[in-house]
Amino acid sequence: MLHKTTDELNHEIQAATNIEDYLKKNSSSMKLCSLSEYLNSLLSLKSLRKSDVICGSLLDRTYVYQIFSGEKNPSRDKLLALSFGLKLNYEETQKMLKLSGNRELYARDKRDALIIFSIRKQMSIIDANTLLFEHNLNILGNTFE
Repeated sequence: MLHKTTDELNHEIQAATNIEDYLKKNSSSMKLCSLSEYLNSLLSLKSLRKSDVICGSLLDRTYVYQIFSGEKNPSRDKLLALSFGLKLNYEETQKMLKLSGNRELYARDKRDALIIFSIRKQMSIIDANTLLFEHNLNILGNTFE
């Protein structure tokens, strides 16, 4: 069964006369997976190993394993570094940020714009960090929080 889009759900809730009927009818479309479930599904979907993600994100090995197991709730910057390790596209990165409760990338923010550009151009984290550094902005990866 295909899940409904958020727009479809918004339209249905606006037209609903009974919230209980709406919730029952749409229960399968309303379950959000956890961050760790989403990350593990991406790992499988992209046929990557956690060691690939570690190398591509510049994050500490133990920390990455803790993120994937759900033990750690990473900062926005750590998740953005992880997106490079997972080779996520823009939409996948936005979903990851949303699932984690972090602010999505915003094109009007200079740092976010550079990160968006790097993701869309499928740059490595090293190339993205070079771009950030050249613009005097904080880099991603194994930095102190």
